[in-house]
Amino acid sequence: MKREVNGAATVEERLSRRSMLRRAAVAGVGLAAVSTLGVACEDSSTDNPTSQQPVQLPALPQPGVPPPITRTQPELVKIPLEIQEVQARLADGVGYNYWTFGGTIPGPFLRVRVGDTVELTLKNPQASQTAHNIDLHAVTGPGGGATITNVKPGEQATFRFKALNPGLYIYHCATPPIPHHISNGMYGLILVEPEDGLLPVDREFYVVQGDLYTEGSTGAPGLQEFSMAKLLDEHPTYVVFNGSVGALTGQTALRANVGETVRIFFGVGGPNIISSFHVIGEIFDRVYPEGALDHPLTNVQTTMVPAGGSTMVEFKLDVPGTYLLVDHSLGRLVKGAVAQLVVSGPENPDIFSAVRGP
Repeated sequence: MKREVNGAATVEERLSRRSMLRRAAVAGVGLAAVSTLGVACEDSSTDNPTSQQPVQLPALPQPGVPPPITRTQPELVKIPLEIQEVQARLADGVGYNYWTFGGTIPGPFLRVRVGDTVELTLKNPQASQTAHNIDLHAVTGPGGGATITNVKPGEQATFRFKALNPGLYIYHCATPPIPHHISNGMYGLILVEPEDGLLPVDREFYVVQGDLYTEGSTGAPGLQEFSMAKLLDEHPTYVVFNGSVGALTGQTALRANVGETVRIFFGVGGPNIISSFHVIGEIFDRVYPEGALDHPLTNVQTTMVPAGGSTMVEFKLDVPGTYLLVDHSLGRLVKGAVAQLVVSGPENPDIFSAVRGP
């Protein structure tokens, strides 16, 4: 791309920046976050208008994290799980027809102990438009449970499995076309705690990345339709944390205090995109690669998480402020891959402070 000798941007450069800023602003990422990562915030005018009208839809609720398991013996754990096909907010002015486990994206955080027998019942309401099932990567058995739980609208199915291997695992729908069901929001995490449990921490958070494919471009308003062509080309319109742009920002940001140690259960539902998970301004004290809980790495800056994979990261908070969770393939920031961790508490100038001039 050509530049003028005096350093002023060419028309092509200005249009390119306008397009990026428009997508960021319309998608609700926020110009402040974009500016933090080096994108000039000079113009947010629209250079690619669309005829669709913005829609105002409610955001999906956020799933919580159940408390650590304190019992010392295996049990029979019964898990009811109901599919919900819901229309909800994808970004500011943008709606989407999601398919979900339990009405949230990611689906409910499932927490069991190694040695438990898990009895899972999957219900598909009569109002659903399509069949669904569930494949849990924590299952030893054909299809991870998918072969048993194929349920049409109005049906339900139950199966049992033994939680043999401790770890953090993805679960997802595996009804053909599988990537369509996953992209529409049908994924979550199941934790199989080891016999001795996990190290105690002050707070636990649940974040899963997914990629969505819509007929309209990033930020195009209106109720968007799914694009199979984009999915097969692996060109996502949105890459998001917890189902939508801004799902974990502002009033719904993750929150903690100085002096606390936090744990993030992080997964990638996919169906296609690998994540380079990073928290800007923090270093992971411990990383459990690919959800294996035996031998953590220490002092890690960024960790790779494959599609259909997971990781668990832990770190102590020493300095107050707002920290950004990102996929460090940073072009995805303007597609929605950003969350906030807001840390409250006293300043700590011994670790971080501005230096004033004389």
